Amino acid sequence: MGSTEKKQLIINAFAMHSPAHLNPGLFRYPTDKGSEYKDIKHWISLAKKLEDAKFHAIFFADVLGGYDVYKGPANLDPTIPAGAQFPINDPLYSIPAMAASTESIGFGVTASTTYDSPYALARRFSTVDHLSNGRVGWNIVTSYLDSAARNFGLDTQVEHDERYRIADEYLDVTYKLWEASWRDDAVTWRQEASKNGPPKGTLGNYANPRAVRQINHKGKYFQVPGPHLCEPSPQRTPFILQAGTSTAGKAFAAKHAEAVFLHAQKPELVRPSVESIRQQAADLGRNPQDIKIIAGALVIVAETDEEAQAKFEDLKGYGDREGALALFGGWTGYDLSTYTDDQDFRFVEQPAVRSMVNHWASTVPGTEGQKWDKKTIADYLTLGGNGVKIIGSVKTVADELERWVSVGDVDGFNLSYASIPDTFDDVIRLLLPELQRRGLFWSDYAVKGGTFRENVYGKKGQARLPDSHPGAKYFWREGEEVPPYSLEESQ
Repeated sequence: MGSTEKKQLIINAFAMHSPAHLNPGLFRYPTDKGSEYKDIKHWISLAKKLEDAKFHAIFFADVLGGYDVYKGPANLDPTIPAGAQFPINDPLYSIPAMAASTESIGFGVTASTTYDSPYALARRFSTVDHLSNGRVGWNIVTSYLDSAARNFGLDTQVEHDERYRIADEYLDVTYKLWEASWRDDAVTWRQEASKNGPPKGTLGNYANPRAVRQINHKGKYFQVPGPHLCEPSPQRTPFILQAGTSTAGKAFAAKHAEAVFLHAQKPELVRPSVESIRQQAADLGRNPQDIKIIAGALVIVAETDEEAQAKFEDLKGYGDREGALALFGGWTGYDLSTYTDDQDFRFVEQPAVRSMVNHWASTVPGTEGQKWDKKTIADYLTLGGNGVKIIGSVKTVADELERWVSVGDVDGFNLSYASIPDTFDDVIRLLLPELQRRGLFWSDYAVKGGTFRENVYGKKGQARLPDSHPGAKYFWREGEEVPPYSLEESQ
C-alpha cells in the first residue's frame, strides 16, 4: 500500500472516566489529576487543551463491570485500592459540556451492544450528535467482563461469536432508526423562515408526518417498530469505531467500522490484521481506505532518551501491581494468583496465558532473557496496559511512529497516558511540533467546526456515512416515497 506521499496521522487521546485507565495507581503521582474524573471542569479543560493542539478526538474507553477475576471469583479487593477502571462513570454525559467549550475536536464514546436496547442507544447518540454539532463517534463493543453479565441478569457472558451476531443485527436496527426513519426533508419548520412568524392565517407544521416512518424491524434478536424519537442529527449515524481483533471482530469491523483500534507490540504484528480487515472490506464492496487503522500506544517523550527512560521509571514507581494483575484477569479471564510468585509464565500449562506471555517476551524491548513471573507481568502492565510503549527523545519517538505507519500501514494513534494531563502536555510540547515539521500531522482541522466524520476523512460535506458503507443503503433521501431498501425487503 506504499505511497510516496506521507500519511497525515490521526492523533487521538485515549482516556477513561475513572481514577486510572491503563495506569493503575497513578492517581498517586504528585501532578496526576485522575482523581478529578468526576469534575466536568477537568474534562472541559482537557478537551480545550487537546483541541488547541489539534488532536482529532478524545476517545473514551468504558466497561460495565469491575475487574474481579484476580484472587476471585468476584473479588474487587485488588481493583478498588488501585482505582483500576473502578469506580467508573458513563462517558457519554460529559460530551455536550466538552463540545460546548470547543469547536472541532471529536469525541469517541464506548457503548455496548450486549446490554442495551438499540432503540434507547440510538436516541442517546442522536441527542449527543445534535448537542455536539455532529462530533460524536460510537466505539462499538460487545463487552467482555463476566461481572457485567452478572449485573445485567445473566449467569455468564453471551458466547463470543454470538455477541457479534447480535451486534450485526443491532447495527441494522440503529442504521434504520438513524437513516431510514426520517426522510432528509422531513423537518419543514426552519428557524430562518420563521423569524417573523408563520404567514398570517397559517400555523405551520414542524415536520411532515408522511416523511417520518416506522422501521418495523423484525429480526432474530430484536423487534423494533420505531419510528426513531429524534429528528436527523448532523451525522445521523455517529462515526463508527471498533476494536475487536478476533476473527469475528475483524469481520464485523470490515463490514461496519470507519476506524479500527489495534493493539500490538510491533508494527510487523499489526500488518496482517490491517491487510485482513482492508481485504474483507473490499470484498464487501467498501473502499478499504475508508477504514482508518488506529494503533494504541503510550508515548513517554523527553529531550533525550535517558530523560524519557528516567521519567518512565519514576512514573512506574507509583503504579499498583495488584491493580495491574486485576486488569490482566479481566482482559484474559485468567487468575494469576493461582500460580506461585516465581512461576515463569512462558512455560505454564495454560496455552492462552503461555502464548500471550511468550508473545510479550519475544517483543517487549529490554526484557531479553528476563523471567516472566507475576512481578514482570505486573511491571509491564502498570503503565499503558498491553499496548506498545514508545519511550525516548523527540527523534526516537517520531522515528518509531513513522516506522509504525510504513511497516504496519496504520493511519494514526490512540495515545494513552501514564499521568493525566502531564503525558499529553509532553506530547503537545515536544512531539507534535516534530510530527508537523516532518509533514506527518496537520497544522489545523481539515474542516473547522466540522463533524467527526468530516475531520477524519478530511472532506467538507462528508458528514454522513460513505456511499460504499453498508449503512448507506438505508438512506431515505428527499423526494422518495419510502427508503429503497424497504421496497427490496418487501418483495
